[in-house]
Amino acid sequence: MKIAIGSDHIGLELKNLICEFLKSRAYDCQDLGVFTQDPVDYPDIAHRLAVEVAEGKYERGILICGTGIGMAIVANKVPTIRAAQIYDIYSAERAMKSNNAQIVTLGAQTTGIETAKMLVEAWLKSEFAAGRSGPKVEKINSIDLHYRRPDN
Repeated sequence: MKIAIGSDHIGLELKNLICEFLKSRAYDCQDLGVFTQDPVDYPDIAHRLAVEVAEGKYERGILICGTGIGMAIVANKVPTIRAAQIYDIYSAERAMKSNNAQIVTLGAQTTGIETAKMLVEAWLKSEFAAGRSGPKVEKINSIDLHYRRPDN
């Protein structure tokens, strides 16, 4: 599975550790930055990664900032993307099983390293269950389609 990962400067350390963890589990983890502690605006990273996931360059994406909230907001602005902030095993599993979220976000200031590894692994091992959630995701897709600009 090809996974993109990105962070702002606050999430740099956690991003690097998660990418190493994924590679140790034989995932193809592509680091889209940042690569230094120089301050950067998280919308720039989130937008780039979300667009690349939407275009099919990556199957899934992981975004990390201070809380994960800002990254999720930005990623969800990209048409066809469903990004979910994860904070426990249940939310990590449900992000995929119920919502078919291609992107998850983590907070470097709110999530410990070992917890982050467990969350990412739980999300990656989950599959969209459809079932009762299928029609709900279709409704999300319809709302997304409704609000897309004609020039997109």
